[in-house]
Amino acid sequence: MLTRRHVIVTALAAPAVLRFGTGTAHAATTLKISHQFPGGTIDKGDFRDRLCRMFAAEVAKRSGGEIAAEIYPNSSLIKTNAQFSAMRKGALDISLYPMPYAGGELPETNIGLMPGLVATYDQGLRWKKEPVGKALTDFLADKGIILLTWVWQAGGVASRSRAIVAPEDAKGLKVRGGSREMDMVLQTAGAAVLSVPSNEIYAAMQTGACDAGITSSTSLISFRLEEVAKSLTSGAGASYWFMLEPLMMSKAIFDKLPKNQQDIILSVGSELEAFGRKGAQDDDIEVAKVYEKAGAKVSQLDVATVGKWRDIARDTAWKDYSAKTATSANLLKLASDVAA
Repeated sequence: MLTRRHVIVTALAAPAVLRFGTGTAHAATTLKISHQFPGGTIDKGDFRDRLCRMFAAEVAKRSGGEIAAEIYPNSSLIKTNAQFSAMRKGALDISLYPMPYAGGELPETNIGLMPGLVATYDQGLRWKKEPVGKALTDFLADKGIILLTWVWQAGGVASRSRAIVAPEDAKGLKVRGGSREMDMVLQTAGAAVLSVPSNEIYAAMQTGACDAGITSSTSLISFRLEEVAKSLTSGAGASYWFMLEPLMMSKAIFDKLPKNQQDIILSVGSELEAFGRKGAQDDDIEVAKVYEKAGAKVSQLDVATVGKWRDIARDTAWKDYSAKTATSANLLKLASDVAA
């Protein structure tokens, strides 16, 4: 079983690039891992960056150095929204990527942020072994993407002014939702919407282009949104916003690897899911402390309020998504069958 202690001995603490290999004995397979989040070390920083570093260290260890990895945080290799397409084309090997960011290219991927659909971490992580997981995995594989590590994250709202807790609180504000479907819910609630990746929310809120941003607890911390926010709505207790943000790999690259390397990559990816869940849940708790320390007012969501958001989503986003394609309709039905 993979633990941090096992991988740390093989990891370098460089903030941007990790390299593993066996010197001049033989050429290693070098994989480029890209993501949009701040870089750190295997011990410290955004857990999504740490997950990538743990993955790199462990596949190097188990392959005896046959697999090397270079990590590029902060979208330093490829711009945020271009990473999914690059993987499909075989121009990028691996990315820890928010799935609904690919919605403009493949609308079916917006199932990864369907407001009110996933209510708990247990429910989201059950997808992998349920029919919805097989359907989503098969769909993505057909489009050139392999899912390595399933990571779900609950989200909350950072606001420059009043807190957004219930749907009516969003009226008249410019809000970043994170997916087309979340934007539909916000518009129904009376908000204007802004479509930017999470690493651009800070600048948008700082300039006033955005009044509030909905994003994962980890991004609420890592992108220092407490510096531009007066209010936080935490999703620690309950949330209508759960995003699937997995470690993904280009199928074109994966298929070229020998079977033993494929097995190592899949095994390590799967074992890191427990780390991903713990990292997300720890940040759900930590985010309130960060914002309180910065002087922001912290509000909590409850089940009844989440139900109000879900009711709007069922009448708007769910119906719209289901009507997109036969695959969308099937994914939504199968996901709805996974009880909370």
